[in-house]
Amino acid sequence: MNTETRIIMDETAIRRALTRIAHEILEKNKGIEDCILVGIRTRGIYLAQRIAERIQEIEGKPVPCGELDITGYRDDQDNGRPTDINSSTMLTPANLSIRNKKIILFDDVLYTGRTIRAAMDALMDCGRPEMIQLAVLADRGHRELPIRPDYIGKNVPTSKLEEIEVRLSEIDGSDQVNIMQHREVTA
Repeated sequence: MNTETRIIMDETAIRRALTRIAHEILEKNKGIEDCILVGIRTRGIYLAQRIAERIQEIEGKPVPCGELDITGYRDDQDNGRPTDINSSTMLTPANLSIRNKKIILFDDVLYTGRTIRAAMDALMDCGRPEMIQLAVLADRGHRELPIRPDYIGKNVPTSKLEEIEVRLSEIDGSDQVNIMQHREVTA
């Protein structure tokens, strides 16, 4: 099998998309009152943190930001690891309560919806939020569950033979979103 890779978002495009999402979050929620940004491990955490930084630049106030490990809630894995919400540098774990809060959940790529379903189950076990909103950097379609994002960096219609790869500087050393086309090699 041969793979062709094409960049669909560079560092500038990602920065612009995140800035737009930050403004959309502020507009939809009329500020940041009772909002908590929660990133799904691993790349969702860094997206949530970047949005929190932009919101603080815009509003002049910090917004709580945490991370969510959904390993124990995935329907494709059974390893029994605990699921928890850990705070980022803005809060301590003891005071990150999601009860009656507006949760903005972040993930890098939305595909079938199963990761988001697992994240919502995990959040509900941590407390009953007022609402959960979803923000993703790339939406590639192919839903298996009725899940729709509230905030989208880029819609990327894909075929089942294509894959979306998100690279973030915090983990990968650079920022870009790639689409990879897998092709069978014929002799």
